[in-house]
Amino acid sequence: MNDLRWRVESPGAQTTVQDLGRDGWRHLGVARAGALDPAQAALANRLVGNPDDAAVLEIALGGPTLSLPAPTRIALCGAEAGMRFEDRSGRTHAIPGGRRVDLPAGRLRIGTLRNGLRAWLAVAGGIATTPVLGSRSTDLRGGFGGLDGRALRAGDDLPIGAHDMPDVVAPGVVAPVFPAQWFALDAQDARTAPIRYVPSSLGIAAALATHAWTVDPRSDRQGLRCAGDMLSTDMRSTALPEQVSAPVAPGTIQLPPDGRPIVLLADAQTVGGYPRLGHVIAADLPRLAQRRPGDALRFLAVDAAAARAAMARRRGELARLHWAIDLALGDRPES
Repeated sequence: MNDLRWRVESPGAQTTVQDLGRDGWRHLGVARAGALDPAQAALANRLVGNPDDAAVLEIALGGPTLSLPAPTRIALCGAEAGMRFEDRSGRTHAIPGGRRVDLPAGRLRIGTLRNGLRAWLAVAGGIATTPVLGSRSTDLRGGFGGLDGRALRAGDDLPIGAHDMPDVVAPGVVAPVFPAQWFALDAQDARTAPIRYVPSSLGIAAALATHAWTVDPRSDRQGLRCAGDMLSTDMRSTALPEQVSAPVAPGTIQLPPDGRPIVLLADAQTVGGYPRLGHVIAADLPRLAQRRPGDALRFLAVDAAAARAAMARRRGELARLHWAIDLALGDRPES
């Protein structure tokens, strides 16, 4: 079916269309955007039989209510959510996360997220908005991509890509059922373990790990702001060099004049003039997507070798999980 659209009855706190990001344009000042946890978005896609880079809905805090006009297949990965489905007869059904679920026509409600801040909803066929610069991701700062460059609003129609619709009259979880812990991708508690970073050469960079921080409510997809005591009571005493703007990327830790660091995330600008304290390692950066305002935040300094080893472990975990899903469900989505 080539003209299937979901109607957005209510949008949730902030729901955007995202894929794995807009690569190859940073030299022109274009942010990468994309899912804040690409691995969870790829897992959701894998469960419904999509390519890993198909567009999904990234949901923050609380989810949308969506009207589904025809049977479809979904999966939700990331933070836990109370999902309810109302069929055409008015009966409601609890829908689990981390599962492949076939749904008939009806209404899907995704409630408040728990044990995290964000989740990723995949649908068979993907969210089929028009690509911009090779990606369907929403760049909220730039105002393009996704659905008109913004978060969803009530009344929006979401185009769904062509797919073989399941022949179902009632919601059904497609066996096998995977253990929820499979999707953690971390042996440690992702919300309490320290965030590892490789310090820069600035003398104050090591002090980042000696301070206790919380997540500032002003944090967004551009950057996670740290709240707490400033790194120095007199910024002039740190002898931070004045500098012209220089390249930055997701994971860069900037130190603004108020002494409270900012970790840049997917929608970050491409250059910045604030001093840089270092870079969050790639294996830990997705964990920041789940930190809620007020959550405790600690940093741990590591070297580049430890960063590479951590990323190798994460890639191995993800590859094994992809293999297990493909084997169990009989899918071999194209990369």
